[in-house]
Amino acid sequence: MPALFILHKSADQQYYFNLTAQNNEIILTSETYTSKGGAIYGIQSVRENSPSESRYSRFTSEDGQYYFLLKGANNETIGKSETYTTHQAREKGIQAVKKVGLTAPLSDKT
Repeated sequence: MPALFILHKSADQQYYFNLTAQNNEIILTSETYTSKGGAIYGIQSVRENSPSESRYSRFTSEDGQYYFLLKGANNETIGKSETYTTHQAREKGIQAVKKVGLTAPLSDKT
C-alpha cells in the first residue's frame, strides 16, 4: 500500500489529515482546521517542511512515551506523531515522515 495523506472531516465539521506510511500506520496527525482549504494548505506545509531536520521537535510525555511535532517555518505545529515506547522508534517515525511526506498523494475522505 502506498503512503498517503488522508483528509477527513470530523463529526463537528472540522477538517484534519493523517499521513500514513506504506504499512498503513498513521505516522503524523494534523491539527484541526475550520476549512478544507486550510487542511489542504497544511498538507502542502508538510510537503515543504518534512525534509528539514530543524522542523522536528522531540518530546517525552509524563508517562515516558516519546513523540515528535512537525513545525512550519512560522514555528506553528503542523502535525503530531503517534507515541513510541523508545526514542529509537521515534527517530524511525521521523525518518518515515521525511521519506514519504514530500511525495505522498492525497486521498480525500471528506
